[in-house]
Amino acid sequence: GFAPKLVNTLTGLPGINQAVRAATGMSEHRELPKFSDQPFTKNYQSPVSATGNRPAVMLWPDTFNNFLDAGVPGSAKRVLEALGYEVQLPGKPLCCGRPLYDYGFLDKARKRLEQTMSALEPAIQAGIPVVGVEPSCMSVFRDELLNFFPDDERARWLSENSWLLPDFLNTLELRAWPTLEGDVLLHGHCHQKAFDGMDGTRAVFEKLGLTVSTPDTGCCGMAGGFGFEADKYEVSQRIAEDVLLPAVRHSGEDTFVVSDGFSCREQIQRGTERNVLHSAELLEKAFCPQQS
Repeated sequence: GFAPKLVNTLTGLPGINQAVRAATGMSEHRELPKFSDQPFTKNYQSPVSATGNRPAVMLWPDTFNNFLDAGVPGSAKRVLEALGYEVQLPGKPLCCGRPLYDYGFLDKARKRLEQTMSALEPAIQAGIPVVGVEPSCMSVFRDELLNFFPDDERARWLSENSWLLPDFLNTLELRAWPTLEGDVLLHGHCHQKAFDGMDGTRAVFEKLGLTVSTPDTGCCGMAGGFGFEADKYEVSQRIAEDVLLPAVRHSGEDTFVVSDGFSCREQIQRGTERNVLHSAELLEKAFCPQQS
């Protein structure tokens, strides 16, 4: 689209670039994220509807990937469709409230989550699971949501029926799995490792025939927006250089480097110049080889 390209061009100009950094407190050593040519949701809005013979899933278009890495939810959509699902999206833009929660705006986060649950109520009533691609968003549904609404059945249902894509696939009993050969270096997002762990992702990759290594990397050092802040940059880099970035540099050139966290991928790509895939993109190579 015109608007994202214009913003990317303008923020690339030295004067505007510096003004943005000054206004946001962003480190001069970080590159400003580029917007995707168009959001994933631009041409794909699908309210809950009758699903016919195909089971339905609600794909959660988180803000990071929707606007900054739109290919990721696109890959997830194609994988789910290849598995026979009707992929639906919320009928309007929604947010999980993670930034508000993380910065202590609990009343605003509660209000945002109430709005989100109300918007998702038709899907909840229809028993349609929610599948997402960003660990920090799905952990809100699976964990923090119940802290805000311990007696709300909608919150309880979402906590039990919201999945990251590979964890959702790991619940399926497929007659046959496609084959994809290769080595994978898998880095888990902190919310992913703290709540559901990496076993589901690893299991799915191994079912495809991939050889998976998961170095004890701890945090990538970005922690959402933490690593973008000027006064946090050095700490962020020291954390990344402890285990993660050396492990990526020492991996084979043909190794698939995979991380589901948007900020994790940003850190690895900038620190190693290696291409980093989201699990949805790797799964697309297996389930939709003609697409990838």
